[in-house]
Amino acid sequence: MSEVAPAHTLAHPILTDDFATEWMGLKVLELGDGTATVSATLRREMLNGFGIAHGGMLFAIADSAFALACNPHAPAEDHNTITVAAGVDVNFLAPAHEGETITAVAAQRAQAGRSGVYDVQVFASPAGSAHTADAPGRLVAEFRGRSRTIPRR
Repeated sequence: MSEVAPAHTLAHPILTDDFATEWMGLKVLELGDGTATVSATLRREMLNGFGIAHGGMLFAIADSAFALACNPHAPAEDHNTITVAAGVDVNFLAPAHEGETITAVAAQRAQAGRSGVYDVQVFASPAGSAHTADAPGRLVAEFRGRSRTIPRR
């Protein structure tokens, strides 16, 4: 297993102690109100026995984008609540390969009281190519997350 340096390019309070996201080498590309875009490069230790991306890795990258999209960007001490996953569904559509850049784009679809619904699209693109709205890469997974805001403990 390789050592991975923190790659966060935009600040968000939940990233401070998020060691899983750090291990994945996740880069935060965009943050907005109810939106987030993140990326990571698929490393060898993120592959399954077939030599393609482990579904759990694609899920984890999508889940990180979901978490960033549904939590406020203000410092954590400014909030008495946190937003967590109440449930998720993921559909794996195509394989992703070592060295490819995985980009997850999360967006809020609905909010009602303490509950929310977010969609995350997961794309794979060749190493070194930039994700853009016009050229997002191959769609490899779709993730729908249901969020719930709860008291901070």
